[in-house]
Formats: sequence, structure tokens, C-alpha cells
Amino acid sequence: MPLIMLIKRPELGDIENEFKFTASRSSGPGGQSVNKVNTKVTLRWDVKNSISIDDEQRVRITEKLAKSINNDGEVILTAQTNRSQLQNKEEVISKLQALLTKAFIVHKARKATKPTKASVQRRLTAKKKLSEKKKLRGGVD
Repeated sequence: MPLIMLIKRPELGDIENEFKFTASRSSGPGGQSVNKVNTKVTLRWDVKNSISIDDEQRVRITEKLAKSINNDGEVILTAQTNRSQLQNKEEVISKLQALLTKAFIVHKARKATKPTKASVQRRLTAKKKLSEKKKLRGGVD
């Protein structure tokens, strides 16, 4: 049985001071003031140079979140669905939290099993029954 090593997930409170937020013009909802207010929020977190996580966590994050990490080792997430910059900021933080939770789930290794004799017999019986049914569909002599 393979040895499963558990890696502690970093807490948001520990890494939150390393986040860099930028606001830009959003293409989302906004009514008459659309494209005039900076409501889109982009979160950048430098995983490669983070001092709040250890090496095991860094490796796990870079492997599991490879699609969200750029060449400089930064996680970049955006949110622009709300009209409020604060709501978009909260949404992008919750997105990161969900990604980190997903990255640190350790899946149980699957054990290979053989089918029982009874299940093999049921399968073969069902196949024969179906074969007979299809033979009876043939043309009349």
C-alpha cells in the first residue's frame, strides 16, 4: 500500500499580507456608469517567493494550480461579476481559497479488485440471453 503524506494547507490569514490587488475597468454590469468605474479586481500572489508557505506547500501549489500560475510564479485571479469593487475583492479571495482547498485534497489510492464468480456468471448469462433475442430477430425461412 502506498504511503500517503499529508501536507498542511496554508491558511488565508497567514498569506493574506502577500496579496497584491489591482482594480481596473470591468466589462461586467454597471448600467449607465459602465466602463467608467474600476470594479474589476485582480489578485496576484507570488507563490514562488512567498515566505508564508514551506517548500512542500509551494511544490503542491505549483503542481496543482499550474493553469493559474504565470511564468513568474504568481497566481493571478480576477473577478468582475459584481458592481462593487469590495464584492469582487471578496469573490476573488474566495476563489483562491477554493483553489487552495482543492489543491490540498489527498485522494485515497484505489485498490484493484477482481470480479466475483457470481458477477461473471450473471454477465455471461445476460450476454447469452441478449444473443438469443437477437438471433430470433432474423428473417423467416
